[in-house]
Amino acid sequence: MKIGEKIRRLRVKSSLTQEELANRCELTKGFISQLERDLTSPSIATLVDILDGLGTNLRDFFNEMEEEKIVFSRDDVFETENEELKFNLQWLIPNAQKNLMEPILVELEEGGKTKEDYPHEGEEFGYVLSGIIIVHIGKQRYKAKKGDSFYFKAHSNHYIENIGKKKAKLLWVSTPPSF
Repeated sequence: MKIGEKIRRLRVKSSLTQEELANRCELTKGFISQLERDLTSPSIATLVDILDGLGTNLRDFFNEMEEEKIVFSRDDVFETENEELKFNLQWLIPNAQKNLMEPILVELEEGGKTKEDYPHEGEEFGYVLSGIIIVHIGKQRYKAKKGDSFYFKAHSNHYIENIGKKKAKLLWVSTPPSF
């Protein structure tokens, strides 16, 4: 871990200048500058003072947080296919089950359908990219075509079926993750 780099990130996140942080900690701007460039190291007492000035503590500072990935590429996609039900699922975000939302790309061949999902806490959102589908929610059926979207609370069994003559494709987001 580069302590100076992490201090700099925290300072910038707190919208503080080097001088403002130095004043909060009774240090010099030059010391903060050298520290952020990893040209010097603080004593534990000085680090505690700096972290107090940044609104954090030693435990949280050294608790290594994995850098949050923002953009995902085709290489990150996990794909599965079900020949019997004639669908293909692509998990667009790796390990999305640990997040609050789980976006997937669903492709349904003619006559294809997703597995039936059981009632759960949360909500479902979808956007039809191509084709014509039926969204089954309990005993209700809702038709959606290219450009349409759907949104519902997942209090009933639900699944999607392609009723068109060509492949249907949709973006489906479930919260919490359930796929």
